[in-house]
Amino acid sequence: MLLFQRRFHKGLVDGTITFTFRLWSTARVKPGSRYRCHPIGVLEVDAVDRIQIRGISEEDARSSGFSSRAELIAYLTALSPDRLTDESELYRVHLHFAGDGDRVALALETSLPPEEAAQIAERLRMLDASSKAGPWTRRTLLLIEAHPKVAGSKLAKMVGRETAPFKADVVKLKKMGLTQSFEVGYEISPRGRVFLQQVPDREK
Repeated sequence: MLLFQRRFHKGLVDGTITFTFRLWSTARVKPGSRYRCHPIGVLEVDAVDRIQIRGISEEDARSSGFSSRAELIAYLTALSPDRLTDESELYRVHLHFAGDGDRVALALETSLPPEEAAQIAERLRMLDASSKAGPWTRRTLLLIEAHPKVAGSKLAKMVGRETAPFKADVVKLKKMGLTQSFEVGYEISPRGRVFLQQVPDREK
């Protein structure tokens, strides 16, 4: 996970922020790797290098979300337990926004034609029929709807299931665009809400 103050989130998403400077003793990220940045989504690291304070340019500062090099240096100085000098070293991380790694595009759709709703219902029926846990799809959707952003481990306990298989099943619902995952827990997606409204609970 990469942590950023809220004021940097918009720039990370729209691409105006492409650098971050870190006062790490050792590199904590690797080029080509993807890291969660709550709540905006996933950041992918393009390059990592170690430079001295003197090597930071005005352009570097603006690309990391600051109005000037002086503002960036003041920010780093406030974070550092030691006095920073021109020779002090830190890591410069070049990165870009890689989208919301836990969201399926169709999850945001609010139009669900009857034939698509029927296809989803049939797919859920097949998942229920092949599960050793018995019918779980509708129950899990309603559970998530009633308890949004609650940890998967807690939800699993509510229905007497082991955490790992419960989470694996929620992933199946997410791939169908019915749920969305967050740093903690899940929510019913817009598409999922429409489905629950259109297709009545067959167990009632």
